[in-house]
Amino acid sequence: MDTRTPLIVVAGRRGPTERTARALLRPGTVVVHHDLDHIGEGVVRRTLTTEHDHRLEVLELAHGCVSCTLREDLLPLLRRLHARSNVDRIVLLLDPRLEPEALCWAVEHVVVSGVVGQLDGPAAHDVRIEATVTCIDAATWLADATGDEELDDDRTVAQVVVGQVEFADALVVRPGADGWHQAKLHAVLARLAPDAPVAWGEDVDVEHLLRQIPSGARRGVVSDAHSPLLRGEPPLGEDCGVRLLEFGARRPFHPQRLHEAIDVLLDGVVRARGRAWVATQPDTALLIESAGEGLRVAHAGPWLAAMTPEQQQRVSGERRAMAALRWDDTYGDRDTSMVILTHDADPDEIRRALEWALLTDEEFADPAAWPTWDDPFGDYHEDPCDDLPAPTADAAPTEGEGRA
Repeated sequence: MDTRTPLIVVAGRRGPTERTARALLRPGTVVVHHDLDHIGEGVVRRTLTTEHDHRLEVLELAHGCVSCTLREDLLPLLRRLHARSNVDRIVLLLDPRLEPEALCWAVEHVVVSGVVGQLDGPAAHDVRIEATVTCIDAATWLADATGDEELDDDRTVAQVVVGQVEFADALVVRPGADGWHQAKLHAVLARLAPDAPVAWGEDVDVEHLLRQIPSGARRGVVSDAHSPLLRGEPPLGEDCGVRLLEFGARRPFHPQRLHEAIDVLLDGVVRARGRAWVATQPDTALLIESAGEGLRVAHAGPWLAAMTPEQQQRVSGERRAMAALRWDDTYGDRDTSMVILTHDADPDEIRRALEWALLTDEEFADPAAWPTWDDPFGDYHEDPCDDLPAPTADAAPTEGEGRA
């Protein structure tokens, strides 16, 4: 029997998120919120709210870092709340600038030490993520999700709002768009979060919405570039100009041509995500993600074919099974697989641009030449694209790793 305290994460736009959190208040529920509006003053304001109590505490930024402050305060707090006999559910109300994926990863993996009466370990020992609910405004979300507005930490607004919806188990949508834009938004949400039940309205029955979440929902589980890219059963046909494009290839990209072609993912595209095989990096997959006009490129870990047998055994059985289905005697599991959600772009043009960036038959037949090519995605990124940082090999998802 799972005796951990249920944790509901509420993310998204300010206003709808507060209403959603208030709707979840009941005896035994506590709402935790870290307000980041005063980080310019070096503080974070943390509130704990129950049906009959509201407590505020001002926290100094740990090391001047928002992420450090949240982890050093929130994770021990979750473990302490679990130990309280009068708490049977926790609602985590996120600041609109925060993405739930990184926090869910921290709950599952970051070791918390020094909590009185408890063994060192991650907060997941004491809490389980029951659901992530994302709240959006129909009048503004699509413009935010396809724009180029930047935040102060190298992320874009699009990367945040798209990530919030993509990770959601349920969605609350405040109406406000006209009929056409609302239909287009519905088409995007059905493809970006296909399994998530959607409640449209100002004041929704959030408890009923939670009961509609399917048993196979991710509930805080973090995926990576080697996970299935199409979760659930999203519509594959076109609707209101919105369409999902699947792109796959069993030969690598030429690094320079990929660097030239990759901008095709930034125009008329809501979201692109997948793994790429680049000829100059035979051992490592690249994660490529775009949201609106924001782009992230990062190391996605080694291919199974580049691992020792002992390392392969530490990889999930699901990944090994999927790799076995496409295994090549020469190149193993190396491949490119991407899913691209368009709203105002020609999918055929995107496909042609990516196919142009693949190795030609002549190049593919000469693997000895591959290491000699310049690689803009290597450890040291060179001009003319100074603002795209070198990929990192971090195991945990980050708040944002660059844009082009």
